[in-house]
Amino acid sequence: MIPVGFDYRRPDSLDAALALLAEHGDDATVLAGGHSLLPVMKLRLAAPEVVIDIGRLAELNYIRVDGDEVAIGAATRYRDIVVSDVLAKECALLQAVTRTVGDPQVRHRGTLGGALAHGDPAGDLPAAILALEGTIVLRSPRGERKVPITEFYTGVFSSVKEPDELIVEIRVPRTGSTGWAYEKFTRRSNDWAIVAVAVVTAPDGARRVGLVNMGSTPLRARATEAALAEGKSIEEAAALAAEGTEPPADNAGTPEYRRHLVTVLTRRALQTAAG
Repeated sequence: MIPVGFDYRRPDSLDAALALLAEHGDDATVLAGGHSLLPVMKLRLAAPEVVIDIGRLAELNYIRVDGDEVAIGAATRYRDIVVSDVLAKECALLQAVTRTVGDPQVRHRGTLGGALAHGDPAGDLPAAILALEGTIVLRSPRGERKVPITEFYTGVFSSVKEPDELIVEIRVPRTGSTGWAYEKFTRRSNDWAIVAVAVVTAPDGARRVGLVNMGSTPLRARATEAALAEGKSIEEAAALAAEGTEPPADNAGTPEYRRHLVTVLTRRALQTAAG
């Protein structure tokens, strides 16, 4: 299909982009890499009147250490994350998960902020940031606010982000290069995950588990985390991974299949992280 007509704007600064969002509100959408937006526009599932292209804003493309956290600009491309020496040392889980996203063409165009704004429950990166207990920094002409990712998503492809707000930065704790794992099950290497599990050891020693494609939003395996905190074995904790989830049914698998698969992948990820 061909998308409906729209007005294309490419601001030359973050302030100009925010001014355009404030001017057009719900009639506008933001383009960064385009791998989430353009397909739904072609199918006419989205028909914005104004497309605001922020993909070339250098001020939103960076990776740097800031105290106990790593700050990542929202327009930072997957490829920059994959080759980042900072993330290899300070947050290896995020780097490893990003390597599994799409193919080289996708990784050279897609952005971290775009993936989080889209909020696909089958996406790798929202679950990784959830396991890391990252923070999303939103900015509008009204000011800036920081939202823990645990409070960001409200439903399928929906979040607390207001129409005039833009994700400008993602902050994750410095978890180091050990004590993490990512298990992703697909039919083909470039497919969306049927189920995936991200495990990371937090700075306080707690183990956190993020789940992909196990509900309408990215989820944490809270029962598994609680069992680990109580001193239960990996096998006992992994068996609880599906508690509180509502996995979808599609041509890749039934909800029952996904509930079984998530326990297997959680066990493997916990064992790898422990090793």
